[in-house]
Amino acid sequence: MTCCAPVDVQAALGEPMLPGTLRDEIRLASRDLGDGTRQSDLSVPGVKCAACIAAVERTLAKLPGVQSARVNLSTKRVAVRWNTGDGGPPDLIGALRGIGYEAHLFASEQAAKDPELARLIRALAVAGFCAMNIMLMSVSVWAGADAGTRQAFHLISALLALPALLYSGRIFYASAWSALRHGRTNMDVPISIGVSLAFALSLYDTLHNEPHAYFDAATSLLFFLLIGRTLDHMMRERARSAVAGLARLAPAGATIIRGGKPFYVPVSEIEPGAAVLIAAGERIPVDGVVAQGTSELDCSLVSGESAPRKAAPGEAVQAGVMNLTGPLTVRAAARAEDSFLAEMVRMMEAAEGGRARYRRLADRAAALYSPVVHTLALLSFMGWLFVTGDWHVSVTIAIAVLIITCPCALGLAVPIVQVVAARRLFESGIMVKDGSALERLAEIDGVAFDKTGTLTLGRPTLVNAGEVSPAALRIARGMAMGSRHPAARAIAEAAAQHVGDVPAFDGIEETAGLGLEARLGGATYRLGRPDWAAGQGAWDDASATASISILTREGEPLATFVLEDRIRREAQETVSNLVRQRLAVEILSGDREAVVRDLASRLGIRDLAAGLLPAEKVARVAAHEAAGRKVLMIGDGLNDAPALSAAHVSMAPATAADIGRNAADFVFLNESMSAVGDALVISRQSRRLIFQNFALAIGYNALAVPVAVLGYVTPLVAAVAMSVSSILVVANAMRLSATHQAA
Repeated sequence: MTCCAPVDVQAALGEPMLPGTLRDEIRLASRDLGDGTRQSDLSVPGVKCAACIAAVERTLAKLPGVQSARVNLSTKRVAVRWNTGDGGPPDLIGALRGIGYEAHLFASEQAAKDPELARLIRALAVAGFCAMNIMLMSVSVWAGADAGTRQAFHLISALLALPALLYSGRIFYASAWSALRHGRTNMDVPISIGVSLAFALSLYDTLHNEPHAYFDAATSLLFFLLIGRTLDHMMRERARSAVAGLARLAPAGATIIRGGKPFYVPVSEIEPGAAVLIAAGERIPVDGVVAQGTSELDCSLVSGESAPRKAAPGEAVQAGVMNLTGPLTVRAAARAEDSFLAEMVRMMEAAEGGRARYRRLADRAAALYSPVVHTLALLSFMGWLFVTGDWHVSVTIAIAVLIITCPCALGLAVPIVQVVAARRLFESGIMVKDGSALERLAEIDGVAFDKTGTLTLGRPTLVNAGEVSPAALRIARGMAMGSRHPAARAIAEAAAQHVGDVPAFDGIEETAGLGLEARLGGATYRLGRPDWAAGQGAWDDASATASISILTREGEPLATFVLEDRIRREAQETVSNLVRQRLAVEILSGDREAVVRDLASRLGIRDLAAGLLPAEKVARVAAHEAAGRKVLMIGDGLNDAPALSAAHVSMAPATAADIGRNAADFVFLNESMSAVGDALVISRQSRRLIFQNFALAIGYNALAVPVAVLGYVTPLVAAVAMSVSSILVVANAMRLSATHQAA
């Protein structure tokens, strides 16, 4: 508990209290997720292994109001979701401090700093210097020095070993002591015991003028352990550099107009509705709409397309997009923390920290490590002491067992693959929300596509605007202006070129999958699906292969709108590849059957279902699940969100409605359907690499433990073997860059 008033009702009830200032800081820094739930992101530098993750998550989950806590080992960050009655945060920092972990609020600029790497390199340099000099003296002893010279060399070696143990070893000692002090263990406890025992045994032998000492083993042990830890840290940083680079695309500040005057403010202070000035060459800091100016934008971050896009008043723009040619005034539509760029960063981080099935398995195995290995080392010591009666030999073997059985490789087996896979997906223009989604995608045996905005670009054009009366265009534009549905937007944009003013409706409602309903002067207007707007049987041209929306007044047709859309690039190749992999492919669409059937025949898809309402799409997906099939659902609209949530795994384009992106497990940023095949290949390669890593880690322990227990391994060899096993697992995960390209 960080701070508590002497008499406090809430504290008396067992709920930790925070100092007012810190309480306000945590609340203000947290993100509102809706329904009173907020998320706080904390930096916890002391998290180093699977045991640390379990301790942090378990401790935070016990706090009143905490719904979930997820640790990202790569970023040493924990995301905590909480909902308390009074809106005040639980004592997250105090609870972590109570189990030995210092924590503070996470700031995005921390991604650019890496003090841990500098600390590891300094410790590595000291350990390497000491180990090298001690090894040189050991060679002299082996060359046949007399007893006096040998004694002197051993004493000098002891003096050289002390800085290595005190300075370089503190990385392991501090972590081990923090764990023990709070009644738990971690991987650094046996390492610390092994190093200390090796030094103590060597010092004893030196003082008793024994012919052998193990100062070289103790310092070399630290050296090799630090090599492994430093390489592990560097590879993690390399693997998650996509997240850091993505976060750095957001500018630190921007110029806004307030009271007619320009002010430069931090991006975090830009509120929705603010007018933001964007000069040529600057990135757009928040999502918004162009209010003034024309320019060209580099939207490769959002769409994956390298060709510049023209921007004019009324155009929606996303955070992170580069303004290329002219100044713009953008009206902010969301805060920086709610922007599309921030959402992508959060998805990348969530992908790294996802609690996937394989990862939970590895975590449980690593959690059993400390009690098992300590028991094994103790039994080895007692067994060898009973057989030989030589406590010196018994201690040496126990030290080797302590060191060689460290399950660092097992702890790294899954998370390092997830980190690398998240980066490879990002490089292919795909964001993934959770590591478990990679596992689920690798298991699919079927794919269900929505049509509009998924197989097609979702940007239909109105082809018969000149045939519609101005009065009907005016009404249709007024109804469609506030909708995000692709058909509504196409009608509104086309109508704007022919008519100006729009009627003031008494109210407008949108029904997902059907259309828009408005009231004006006591009459009800509908714009949308013909069977909904005009009633069943009122539409007699069911064979038309273009998408049709109609405008009705009290059920009487006023106008017909014919819309055409373009198929996404590589859609046909993607479907063909999926069929070749023997995956069942179908289209689930709310559009008319003639339109859906025409598209299906052009893409080579046999199975389809048209005219589906959102609930019917969910029922179709649920039927597949009930039959034991695992379906990937790909959709983009408001009407697809329930089906995306119900599917075994789901994917949506970046142009999807917010609710669709939130419901999907994957979001692809470019216009090409190749993202589906890329994600499938990477997920399958990830699963293969995870199995390989499990085999490496288990095989290493199966070979190393018996050899160490039988006394064939020295502490020095044990350190080398343990470090090599961890490096092999990490290096195997990094192969994903080559394997997915070759696949």
